[in-house]
Amino acid sequence: MGAKASKDEGLTDADVKALAPPEAGNRIVYDAEVKGFGVRITKAGARAFILNYRAAGRERRITIGSWPDWKVRPARDHAKALKRRIDLGDDPMGDRHADRAAPTIADLADRFEAEHLPKRRPATVVDYRSILRLYVRPQLGKVRVADLRHSDVEKLHREVAKTAPIRANRTVAVLSKMLALAVKWEMRTDNPARGIERQPENKRERHLTPAELARLSDALAKHPERVSCDAIRLLLLTGARKAEVLSATWSQFDLAAGVWTKPAATTKQAKLHRVPLSAPALALLTQMHRGNLRPEDHLFPGQPHRDRKGDLVRGHLAEIKRVWAAICKDAGLAERVAKTTKAGKPVLDAKGQPVMVWQSTVRIHDLRHTFASILASSGLSLVVIGALLGHTQASTTARYAHLLDDPLRAATERVGAVVTGGGRSAEVVQISGRRA
Repeated sequence: MGAKASKDEGLTDADVKALAPPEAGNRIVYDAEVKGFGVRITKAGARAFILNYRAAGRERRITIGSWPDWKVRPARDHAKALKRRIDLGDDPMGDRHADRAAPTIADLADRFEAEHLPKRRPATVVDYRSILRLYVRPQLGKVRVADLRHSDVEKLHREVAKTAPIRANRTVAVLSKMLALAVKWEMRTDNPARGIERQPENKRERHLTPAELARLSDALAKHPERVSCDAIRLLLLTGARKAEVLSATWSQFDLAAGVWTKPAATTKQAKLHRVPLSAPALALLTQMHRGNLRPEDHLFPGQPHRDRKGDLVRGHLAEIKRVWAAICKDAGLAERVAKTTKAGKPVLDAKGQPVMVWQSTVRIHDLRHTFASILASSGLSLVVIGALLGHTQASTTARYAHLLDDPLRAATERVGAVVTGGGRSAEVVQISGRRA
């Protein structure tokens, strides 16, 4: 039970200062001027102003502030303002509880991982979780979803871009998808990640020349690690993505028909992709398909390991970076560069000199570009190239349009030779039903 101040006078700062602490717990002394307003004092002597009120049939008590940070008069005026809001139907304490219970970016990330990521490809899941763990959760995890501002996202992008410009763009993309879902899930009404100016990305259009392909083939033939080398060969012969090749099982291949049917779950476009296989690709697969293999076996098995239940499992080969680096070095597709830290600073040896390391000048993904460039240079249309690569957007395949110049130029040269009379030996086809 709380005591009351004098009926004639309300609480004063002198009254609050003179209050004696209770022997246990706390006690409240109420103001005589504003109903429900009072000061609470604990056994330790801490004093704070409070307001009791009713909202939706429930008793509420809200803490205004501690004394002496708050004096009696401003605390009383604030209590009056709160009571006016309450009279209009507001519930200040309920609002405070709602704010405390409001979902944070960390909560949104949890739901994003639980509900959205299972729909994405395994490689995408790994990439997104890395972005969430390294950038989103540490920087924005405690921010309430409803309070996140455009400037917060812009600041995160700027900080990540200092050491990883491209990664900064991916971080904003992941955050934008999360916030789009937050709108769908009614956590907020807009997406503050939209409109962020991205770091420039100069897409590499690297493809191997015939001479480079010859050196690569020689290096593959000499390297002792056959499994990874066969994976690289299949990448080059099919133009498939690395994840599609490494995770492929024998059930996806019809060697008699010469067809590879990639399940939707393994493709970037999330659609079943059926592609014909060339004679060299079939020869490679036939050579690999030896022994007592089951349909569910991977073409490129990984090392056996124990799962969480302790059972022995053997998945697919996870990475071929080490072998690829060695192959590129042997094929003359690597250069010596100064080693740097993740922050981009040079690594120095004991003498203060830069530590030099070999770095490939060709990426594994460039094998896919090489496959496409050979098709384009052979005169095949962008539609055919897009179908073989599994592109769903014509704009993605359009990057190879300039490679069509050679077959088109050959065709125009033929026309030019006929028109100018310089190509008398050129074949002229008589159009049926027409006379000269």
